[in-house]
Amino acid sequence: MKVLHFSSAHTWRGGEQQIAYLFEELENIGVQQWIFCRSGSELAAYCLFHNWPHFTYWKGFSINPIIGFQLKNLCRQLSVDLVHLHDSHSHTFAYMSALIGNPTPYVLSRRVDFPVKNSLLSKNKYNHPSIKKIISVSHKVQTILAPAITDHTKLEVIHSGIDLSKFQYENTGILRKEFEIPDTTTIIANVAAIAPHKDYYTFVDTAAVLLKKQQNLHFFIIGADGGEGVAIQNYINEKDLPAFISLIGFRKDIPEILPEVDVFLFTSKEEGLGTSVLDALACGVPVVATNAGGIPEMIKHQHNGLLAPVGDSGLLAKHVETVLFQEELATKFIENGKVVVQSFDKAESAKKTYGIYRKCLGGFV
Repeated sequence: MKVLHFSSAHTWRGGEQQIAYLFEELENIGVQQWIFCRSGSELAAYCLFHNWPHFTYWKGFSINPIIGFQLKNLCRQLSVDLVHLHDSHSHTFAYMSALIGNPTPYVLSRRVDFPVKNSLLSKNKYNHPSIKKIISVSHKVQTILAPAITDHTKLEVIHSGIDLSKFQYENTGILRKEFEIPDTTTIIANVAAIAPHKDYYTFVDTAAVLLKKQQNLHFFIIGADGGEGVAIQNYINEKDLPAFISLIGFRKDIPEILPEVDVFLFTSKEEGLGTSVLDALACGVPVVATNAGGIPEMIKHQHNGLLAPVGDSGLLAKHVETVLFQEELATKFIENGKVVVQSFDKAESAKKTYGIYRKCLGGFV
């Protein structure tokens, strides 16, 4: 089986990590693969570092027909059996490639929990016969996507997975040492890009509610700037909280630093799935989160964490207090979380994806 992965992302976020995980696992079962990605992107650099076969393109602008021709030529030259489209822009380019005669079948991944745009382009590209399957990362994403899809037999759900073997660390104390946080101070953190849908305003509001009652708390926002870094820092300053909330950017040592977090506070208002939550569960960190998107498919309220409505900083704060002051309940969440996360292993996700590929290719082995 020959598969070409197509990505248009420039930065490295959850979707790109999922591509990397999938590539690794499919390689283990003998699938021949290439990655077609944006020139100068983080994914291109990752491919170079790992010596993965890949090709790059210059995006230029949102609808660049040249990329459609490049994709068509690649598929022909490499005798590609199937192209896996990993985001909306790659989907658009692949649609154009199909229009100019590329006969290669496509599988599309859908990772966002908002409706398909009500435009002629969107309607056509999502329902084009070249799209054989659409894989949603959660049942919630599929539910939101479904009204735009004519043929519902194309719809599949495969939850994103994580590399459970990475999360073997005990409390390392890295954050406390690096930021001089006393042992008596509770650490509350989120790991996500500072982007609008992550709703860090609610994260800050929740911190403000908690800090009115106790001062021995420190909050970490861990993630790359997704367009709102300056705005969130300004919001923190407006609330006079810079001494209590630290924006520490993208980190490569998440498996090492997560175990020292006392509560993982995930405040997204839109979320396809949110694999950072899975990382927290794997590290034995109790989770308080919103019920956005696919989050309830990982966190069952009162079983392995606590959920609150989107934007409800008051209830989120109460949930954090519950986890901090009810030790027996927190322990239950941690134990149950470690069981739940086992079903989100990257190998299992890849195995299911490979099964989808085979369906698309008529049982090709």
